[in-house]
This record gives sequence, C-alpha cells and structure tokens, in this order.
Amino acid sequence: MSAPLAGVKVVDLATLFAGPLAAAFLGDFGADVIKVEHPTKPDPSRGHGPAKDGVGLWWKVLGRNKRTVTCNLSDPEGAALLRRLLADADVLVENFRPGTLERWGLGPAELHEVNPRLVIARISGFGQVGPYARRPGFGTLAEAMSGFAAATGEPDGPPTLPPFGLADSVTALAAAYAVMLGLRARDAGGVGQVVDLAIIEPIMAMLGPQITWYDQLGYIQPRLGNRSNNNAPRNTYRCADGRWVAISTSAQSIAERVVRLVGRPELVDEPWFATGSGRAGHADELDAAVGAWVAQRDRDEVVAAFEAAQAAVAPVYDVRDILADPQYAALGTVRSVPDEELGQVRMQNVPFRLSETPGEIRHAGRRHGQDTDGVFGALGLSADELAALRARGVI
Repeated sequence: MSAPLAGVKVVDLATLFAGPLAAAFLGDFGADVIKVEHPTKPDPSRGHGPAKDGVGLWWKVLGRNKRTVTCNLSDPEGAALLRRLLADADVLVENFRPGTLERWGLGPAELHEVNPRLVIARISGFGQVGPYARRPGFGTLAEAMSGFAAATGEPDGPPTLPPFGLADSVTALAAAYAVMLGLRARDAGGVGQVVDLAIIEPIMAMLGPQITWYDQLGYIQPRLGNRSNNNAPRNTYRCADGRWVAISTSAQSIAERVVRLVGRPELVDEPWFATGSGRAGHADELDAAVGAWVAQRDRDEVVAAFEAAQAAVAPVYDVRDILADPQYAALGTVRSVPDEELGQVRMQNVPFRLSETPGEIRHAGRRHGQDTDGVFGALGLSADELAALRARGVI
C-alpha cells in the first residue's frame, strides 16, 4: 500500500520549532513537504545547537523528508510565486506573527481565493486573536504561562523549565492532528479551513485536571520535585554505582510488591497504605525505605530485582543508554538516515507504527534552497526566469 499521505502537498513556511516539526510528522507518512525559507535568512534551527563540519544537526532532524526552496515572501514577486505554489497544495503551515501574512497579501482570505481547498495551519505563541496576539511567542513562554513551570521543580526551588522544546513538540503533534481533521472535513464535502493554534494551549491540555481542581476545590498543584500527590513511592533513587532508577507505584498492587521487595512488608497493613493519596502522605517514610534498599545495590541489580518481583522500575537513561537498549532496538525507535552532507545520521524514528502503512524517514534535512529550481521549474518557470528572480533576491 502507498503511504497514507501520498499525494498530499504541504507547504511549510514555519520556523522554530512547532510548525516545522508538525510538517515533518506529515512528511513521515508520505506527504510532499516543501520547506520555504528566506533566500538570505535560513530557518534559525540550521544554526541551533551543535554542528558537524559547519552543518547544523538539529536541522537534519527537523528538516527530514522535506524539499527545500527559497523565496522572499515580503517581495511582491515572491508572494506571487507562493500563490502559484499553493494553487494545488493541500496544507500550508505557518508561524509568522499574526498580521504578517495579511500585510503581504497572503492571508487566508486571499489564499482561499487561489485555492478554496487549502487547509491553513496558523501556529503562534498566543493565537490569532486577543490582547497578546501580536506579541512574540516561543515555547519557553508557553511552558511558563501554561502552569507547567509552576508545578515543576523542587518544593523549595524555583519554577523549572524543560531543557528542550517541550511546548513546541506538544504543539507540533496537536498541529499535525488538527491538519488531519481539516483534511478529513474537507474531503467529506467541506472546504479548506484555518487552524488557529496557540502554543500556550496544547501543553496546558497535557497538564491534567489542574483547572478543574482549582474550579471545584480552590486547589493549586504545588511543586513536588519527583514526587506525586497521587501515589508513593514515586521518585528517582540513586544506586550504589552512582546511576539512577525511577520507580512508580500508580497501581496498588505495584506499591505492595515494592515495599515487600525492599523488606518492609508490614507497611502494607497500615490503613494509610490502602490508597495512593494515603501513601503520598507518607512519602518520606516510603522514600527512606526504598532509597536505602536501592542505595546498597548497583543499577542493573535493582532493575533485575524489580523485574523479578513484577514491580515498575526504569533506569534513568542518557542518550548513550538509549542507543544501547534492546527494547528501543526491537521497536526500531532510532534509525540511521541517509544524508548527502554527513553520510548517515542517526535520529529518532517515526514515533508510532502503523501495521499496513508505516511511516518512514526517507532523508535528513537538505541544504538551504536545494530544490528551488526543481520546485519552481515545475511551475513553468524557465532557467532564465529563475536566474533573474535569484538575481533580484526573490529566490
């Protein structure tokens, strides 16, 4: 069978990071993704993080499965070229500050005149409407404003931000999902519609019932470090060899197995032990028991003992552990991807598996503007016309 999104044309105008990642997810399942970058100002992700021989590695992941073209959208000729590119497209992904595309004559109203079937995903920090709409917005701000940072970190420490693009990544998944809904509605007899996706919202949706707790109880979730108000023991614990394990006891049966394993079976008979919240109220005692037992053993011994007892444990991995782990190998979670500049590049694979039409990373991110002539030439532009546009800084 062909890839599920074969024949779907996606134009990616977005940068840093939610929009490009959403487009990459679509490309993983066969969409023809055309990445449009400014002729002299490439997607900043090309310069983020470590590079090898001057080649940015983050871009290799974010730009996978995309053809790359350059076009100055603020130039009227560039805007006209984009309209031609979108005439038969299915999806546009953009994350300009609200009002920018409209200023260039490329707002949804104008684009739907060109192509009424176009699904337009508009990703911004704060959405297309409201008092903050025109503010610059990034994932870090969403992690702060969503309630995530306030609930993350040690009880006596500051609010804590993640060391990677969490809000952007969650937004990318939400955007890919929203685009698929838009395509489904269109193909069921509707028209192309606009997706308004604010980065501050998807991560908030992942935070569980915090708003409902406050609405009904006035309860504000505090920072608990690695603990939980819902169960205990739940923490990270240092092993004798200096490595760490994470333990969770969300299920009552698992909690009972853990305390028996660590030599404290009498705790099971305590009245407070019968519920997760009761155990959370005695987290100090439970952490002391589990922590002391773990501290006397190397990590592999701890993991083996927990597995034998059918209790829930996981080693705390860094990237070296991930690449050596047999479970990830069995799932094919990491794969080696061909690349014209670096040969082979290992990266995370498509994050789920379809039995009949699996996704695939066909190539890593390509060079800036590598496909410009091929893509715009297919629109009918001659080599001379392309050369003239390039000379004028349009492409």
